Amino acid sequence: MPLLSLRNIDVHYGAIHALRDVSLDIDAAEIVTLIGANGAGKSTTLNLISGLLRPSAGEITFDGESLARLAPHDIVRHGICQSPEGRRVFAGLTTLENLEMGAYPLRGRQKLRDSLAEVYELFPRLAERRSQRAGTLSGGEQQMLAIGRALMAQPRLLLLDEPSLGLAPNLVQSIFSVIRDINARGVTILLVEQNAHMALRVAHRGYVLETGRIVLSDTARNLEANPQVKAAYLGE
Repeated sequence: MPLLSLRNIDVHYGAIHALRDVSLDIDAAEIVTLIGANGAGKSTTLNLISGLLRPSAGEITFDGESLARLAPHDIVRHGICQSPEGRRVFAGLTTLENLEMGAYPLRGRQKLRDSLAEVYELFPRLAERRSQRAGTLSGGEQQMLAIGRALMAQPRLLLLDEPSLGLAPNLVQSIFSVIRDINARGVTILLVEQNAHMALRVAHRGYVLETGRIVLSDTARNLEANPQVKAAYLGE
């Protein structure tokens, strides 16, 4: 049984049909990437899984349980956390306070300390900046913080929305190295990323979205070699 399953999903924004009959599966411990042009429906898919949007048709299940009636905070408690596009850190709070905000579902100080230790191991810079206000961090540090905040709740499924957006090339390499490390620790990942080259190199499998429909799905290696994907998303 897949850890996450979307079946025949439709999403509307008023009269706009944003997702059309979308079905996808993610198995435990996989990295699956969702690639497509701007406006294809990638972020809509992540926001749907997080409970920020509701489908007009179709079914979403996580570990065999329907997410249809769950509020976003309950979906977090079930083990799904999102690092949003644009980072969206709490600028007036410190790095540590931002991380603690992500840990609200945890019970007990020891679990909080354990989560902090894991995040600081992945992102040592955050430990150095723990007392600094998030709004004064660099773009790369804010991206680390957004991912770290999502990890604080100890998710089983991590949703990453454009983690390399606006970052210098050396920081992009670093972020994707950390994504591999997170996955190696047993966290399943659904990755939305404009940098299709990097996304396909880190993922096990991928789906291609075009105007709200999934038009291709395959292993990441096969998608990287696919002439249609090369022409549309890899600049070849």
